[in-house]
Amino acid sequence: MQLLPRVLLAVMAVLSPMAAFAAGGGVSTALDLTTHWAGFAALAVFFLAYGLVIAEETLHLRKSKPVMVAAGIIWTLVAIVYAQNGDTHTAEIAVRHNLLEFAELFLFLLAAMTYINAMDERGVFDLLRVKLVSQGFSLRTIFWITGALAFVISPVADNLTTALLMATVASAVGGSNKKFVGVACINIVIAANAGGAFSPFGDITTLMVWQKGLVQFGEFFRLFLPSVVNWLVPAAIMSLAIGNSSPDPVKEKAVLQHGAWVIVGLFLGTIVMAVCAHNFLHLPPVMGMMTGLGVLKFYGYYLKRRAHFSDRPAGEHLGDTALAMEPAVPSVPAHGSAAGQYNIFKALERAEWDTLMFFYGVILCVGGLGTMGYLSLGSALMYGQLGATTANILVGFLSAVVDNIPVMFAVLAMQPDMDLGQWLLVTLTAGVGGSLLSVGSAAGVAVMGQARGVYTFFSHLKWSWAILLGYAASIWTHFLVNAKAFT
Repeated sequence: MQLLPRVLLAVMAVLSPMAAFAAGGGVSTALDLTTHWAGFAALAVFFLAYGLVIAEETLHLRKSKPVMVAAGIIWTLVAIVYAQNGDTHTAEIAVRHNLLEFAELFLFLLAAMTYINAMDERGVFDLLRVKLVSQGFSLRTIFWITGALAFVISPVADNLTTALLMATVASAVGGSNKKFVGVACINIVIAANAGGAFSPFGDITTLMVWQKGLVQFGEFFRLFLPSVVNWLVPAAIMSLAIGNSSPDPVKEKAVLQHGAWVIVGLFLGTIVMAVCAHNFLHLPPVMGMMTGLGVLKFYGYYLKRRAHFSDRPAGEHLGDTALAMEPAVPSVPAHGSAAGQYNIFKALERAEWDTLMFFYGVILCVGGLGTMGYLSLGSALMYGQLGATTANILVGFLSAVVDNIPVMFAVLAMQPDMDLGQWLLVTLTAGVGGSLLSVGSAAGVAVMGQARGVYTFFSHLKWSWAILLGYAASIWTHFLVNAKAFT
């Protein structure tokens, strides 16, 4: 009976601990504020903010807003308490360390998002969608194709983008068949999350682990088989609910704009640069990504000078593209501008700024909580008492409820002493655990917004038992095929 209180304490602790100060960062005396009024106030602010994040779909309040405000309040409390103890430098040093963590993640994601938007503007994703929709496949075949493509594309394009793309295909094929669309969207979210778990580029959590240097680039692919199992088990079960009927044929045409495949090639080259910068030059991967973004901007200059035009107005919202999340809100082009003229800065504008600012809020919030002493508390409860294996499996369940980003960031900040097998385990569980609930991953939340009223929290919850079987099977597979990684 003593295990339950420990688990509950671990759940509370993992939501709040965060970034320990960098070694050699100049921190003098770390104050233990876990029982101080400021610590309790900071926890209350964080939980209130995250409650608003979870209720985003109901309140229609962007998730970045509450966590950004909470970050400011928490760090104000940290600075006040340290100043009262005669220390006016520790809070500044700690906040700069957390800002550096965010800057690397922010710039990396900004470069990746710009490339994805550039490919979308050139019609690459529209072409893929139209090719699939117009082939006349049966519904069950479409179910497996969209799932397989989500699994294959997400390691490169990230799970959120991939889920949105494949969900548009499922919606276009299913039409009024809401049962098929709902089940297909669940399958797509599971596949996108599973595919993203074995690639440094597939999910924010894997990116953070790679940038920390805890798992090397090639070592992520040891999670390939566990990730396949995580998707195939629930997919095989859900496919039994889909008949072999064929949808009405859809005839569409997709216009592939000039330079589309060049941009795809530049994106792959940029990924290679990021890997080489990290593995061979021992530089942060973001250096390779930003260099690649500069190359894309040069190519955008070429496209503009060559006057290759797209069919969409220059100022048009992303809503008319394959990755649409909301109805289009066209803007009026500036006076004298050429309709459809390529502009690389439009791709930058269409980055997911709400998501990027959300990362800022989360990293700064939990970073502030970490300075108050919750890091040591969480590490002792999670990895000292429960043990690494139990704690890492628990991380997956927490990811389903809270979101995998703050949970994984907490684990990275704790820096528990674990072997490669355990770091791969927590990477796997944080990545695929979010599939247990529709709100547990960015991919699930995005698809709920796109297939509103069809793919819902409760339609996903109906199949959570099958997803849980896949979760357990993937962990078992990891222990089986990666036994040598455990020491």
